[in-house]
Amino acid sequence: MRGGTFWGGWVPIGLVGKKRVQGDPRGPGGPPHRQCKHYSTCKTNWHWAAWAFLATISFCSTLAAGAPATLKVRIKSATVEMPLEPYVAAVLAGECSTFRSDEGIKAMAVAARSYALNLRGRHAAQGYDLCATTHCQRVEPDAVTPRLTSLAAQTAGEMLWFEGKPAFACYSRSCGGTTEDARAVWPELRAPFLRSRADRYCPRQPAAEWHWSAPAAEIVAALGRSQLRAPAEITGIAIAQRTASGRAQVLTLAGAGEPVRVSASSFRFAIGRALGFSTLRSDQWSAVREGAQLSFVGRGEGHGVGMCQLGADEMGVEGRTYREILAFYYSGTVLGLAARGLAWHRVGGETVALMTTQPDRDGTVLAAAERQVKEIAAQYAWTAPGGIEIRVYPDVETFRNATGEPGWVAARTSARRIHLQPAAVLRARGALDSTIHHELLHVFVEAQAAPGIPVWFREGLVGYLEHPVKVGAPDAPENDVRQREDAARARRAYAAATQRVAVLVQRHGAPAVLAWLKSGLPAFVTEPRP
Repeated sequence: MRGGTFWGGWVPIGLVGKKRVQGDPRGPGGPPHRQCKHYSTCKTNWHWAAWAFLATISFCSTLAAGAPATLKVRIKSATVEMPLEPYVAAVLAGECSTFRSDEGIKAMAVAARSYALNLRGRHAAQGYDLCATTHCQRVEPDAVTPRLTSLAAQTAGEMLWFEGKPAFACYSRSCGGTTEDARAVWPELRAPFLRSRADRYCPRQPAAEWHWSAPAAEIVAALGRSQLRAPAEITGIAIAQRTASGRAQVLTLAGAGEPVRVSASSFRFAIGRALGFSTLRSDQWSAVREGAQLSFVGRGEGHGVGMCQLGADEMGVEGRTYREILAFYYSGTVLGLAARGLAWHRVGGETVALMTTQPDRDGTVLAAAERQVKEIAAQYAWTAPGGIEIRVYPDVETFRNATGEPGWVAARTSARRIHLQPAAVLRARGALDSTIHHELLHVFVEAQAAPGIPVWFREGLVGYLEHPVKVGAPDAPENDVRQREDAARARRAYAAATQRVAVLVQRHGAPAVLAWLKSGLPAFVTEPRP
């Protein structure tokens, strides 16, 4: 059973980076550097005018954790809703269809899945989650093959986690033998697992070195289109500052008058936008003036942060598994199906164990739970179940990642483990004690429920025990109680289940109805219509 209070969703907030030199050192195509703020309105107080009573009701969601996400993807001129796994297969078609290694493709599937959910909502202002270009990830649904579909399915749901959230698992075509530190490209990004390191697999690929040249006048014009200053005629380009991996970070453009300093990544993107992105393929290069031409020789392709696609493919060819590939490029993340990487602390009580990342702040949750366990056991003459555990998550995003619940569910209970949104969030809405009480009732009910007791009865019984109202008996469709896509529909279903149990208590008495929990429902108690 999964319990919780309904409320709203999240809003991405962008962070603005500081410009150190001319141009944005991050360049387009980087992470959004957003913070997910879950602004929500508590909706536990419901005035059911038709039945003339006012009650505070907590509701439950009954789908399994980690249910597949659906992404809104902008493909050409249309916004398409894509389930997560078909989206991943389409990314594989767009990003790595030429890989020789199945294990390399599986590593890409995990990285693409993690990257997508980390960036989800990047284009929220435009009405969709992600675009289908390399600004987010290249998506080609029409190019998906049975091989790619099968390899994506073999890692279905697996993601890289960092501190309980999907990791920013970025990648580039070729690192040229050394990956880049994320801070050199995106200074505001906190991703200590994306550090520069030597990649002995990438250089084994052929055509590691690239060459490109263009008239100096064309390069000046390209910079001007991106509103970057440059000498009227560039006579030379010097690398004034390098990153720790040796890539160009700041350039000095020489010519008539004072030299002009410009961000290397801004220089590369300006050239790419005007002359094509197959020109300057990375920031690992040197340049010389040859007559009217500027000639470049370089290695690598892309920003070089995270997984090197050529290196990952080579690792697979040499017999490495996708897990080993991911561990090599994203050291410090945790691979798994649910939120991983949190530093949990266990605080033990008499009947309840508290798992928290902030024991000093969440101690009140344990005290409230211990008190309420005793009160529930005394009120209904029930024996308190052993092994009750409450997990309090540090933020709403991590709660959602770990449980698969939408933002309008404040808690989820499975057997004797309760998952709670942050105590501070619940407390601010005046819902901490009521949410704990609701979830503990679920623990007691589930500990005694006979096999086959329908969901509507278990949910309705918890609702009735919270608020023993005596009202009419609307239908409580089982499918409505189970679904979590529509909050309003779920609210109606939980309220209806509570009304139905209230009528049973009114007709047969509370002792009899409570006894059915253990013995099973009698034949005359028919289930509501599906």
